[in-house]
Amino acid sequence: MWAAGVAGMEDAGPIIEGPPLLFEIDSLSWEDPILREHGDRARLAHRARERDRDAAAGRREPRLSDLEGADQLRWVVGLLRARPWTTSAWISLALPGGDAAAVPCLTALSFRIRGYRLIMTGMFRSQDVFRGYLAYVPLREVQLHVAERLGLPAGPLRIFVDVPHVRVADAERVAAVLAAMPEPNAA
Repeated sequence: MWAAGVAGMEDAGPIIEGPPLLFEIDSLSWEDPILREHGDRARLAHRARERDRDAAAGRREPRLSDLEGADQLRWVVGLLRARPWTTSAWISLALPGGDAAAVPCLTALSFRIRGYRLIMTGMFRSQDVFRGYLAYVPLREVQLHVAERLGLPAGPLRIFVDVPHVRVADAERVAAVLAAMPEPNAA
């Protein structure tokens, strides 16, 4: 972001916009030591309250389990059981022709079975990389849920972000976090 970022604008104000990125996460949970050590404590506590409320209400992300009456996760499981080699197990989270202000940042999920593991890819149209990292744990939970229903282990969670960015207002805080991190391969 710092080296390749360009000035941009979004609804919340000025941003530093980076080039598209793709990365994999092999393992992740709310108990992740990196989240515990470096995560924003207030945001982690807020997410814990949301999880407790959602679990008590038995809710799953509505666009996954009830998008205009379709249980998309059930559909994916059925498709992968019938055709484990398929590349067609995609879930759209955007409503065509809907209000542009209501287009979610996470626009699609892709599921495929390779090497007897369930691989899932989350496609984000845009993501604030300083604030958006907590979205990955619920995505991993969705992947684990689908993998369990298929009787398979979960493989990597792939994340593609078309427009990664940092709000200019957060730039100093991001720089402070980066400055506190050890240099790669510094042993």
